[in-house]
This record gives sequence, structure tokens and C-alpha cells, in this order.
Amino acid sequence: MPDTTPLAPMTPHAAISAFNYLRAVQADDVDAAREFAGAEPRMPELLVDAATRIVVPVTALPGPDAGEPCKDTFALEALGRVFVTSLQIWAQAGPDTAEGIARAVIDFATQFLTEDHEDVADTLRQLEAVGVGQALEAHPAPAGSNPVRLTIA
Repeated sequence: MPDTTPLAPMTPHAAISAFNYLRAVQADDVDAAREFAGAEPRMPELLVDAATRIVVPVTALPGPDAGEPCKDTFALEALGRVFVTSLQIWAQAGPDTAEGIARAVIDFATQFLTEDHEDVADTLRQLEAVGVGQALEAHPAPAGSNPVRLTIA
């Protein structure tokens, strides 16, 4: 039986940190990746959180209105759960696992979310925009503070 507990929303800072790291690893920018990972010792956990938000919607079973799911759909959902669980176990090994987790997430995005004519960097930017947008909705700035402006390059 899948875990149906809703995820607590990521904070905007956590979402930005995770996606900055993912994009640095994807671009093979070792210095930037090292800097992002050094600034956030919980990077492996943040990456797993971001990965869960990417993998679960892609591999989830269709809702009751979508008709009867086929055997392949059950297999895809199970594969998604195994992938996320594996990343969670991997993250427990410590901060040195961040790069491997990031590469697994990037590979998932490449294989399942990137069209033939797209670059995975574009896909990561789209995922980042959605993830940071959801985080900002869940964690609005306090009244009277300066609004957060995001430019995702």
C-alpha cells in the first residue's frame, strides 16, 4: 500500500537550494555544485524531497475518474516508489551522497520528462519554477516584508 501522507511544503529557500544544486550538477559545474552543497549540509534530503515532488506525480496511478489503470501503470507507480525509497536510503549515508542523488534525479528527468527536442536543463528550469512557486504559495512572505523576486535563468 503506497504512503499517501501529503508532503509538507518545501520552503522557498530549500526549493531554490535543491534546484540550484541540480542545475550545477547537470551543467558539470563542479565549483558551483560544491559551493551549493557546502552551504546546505542537508542537501541530500532536500534533493530527495524535490525528487519526490517530481517522481510521484509522474508515476502515480490515475484518479478514479481516469478509468481502470492497466498493469503497466501499477508497475510504473511501484517503480516510482522504489526509486524514491532508494534515494531516501541513500541520503541517510550523509552529505557526500548529494551528487549521486542529483545525477539520479537528472537521469529520471531526462528519461521521463524531457522530450526529444528539449534539453534537460530546460526541464529542470520548468520543474524549479513549479517547485519554487509552490513553496512561495505555502510559505508566503510576512506582511510588510519585501516580496521575493525570482529570476530562473
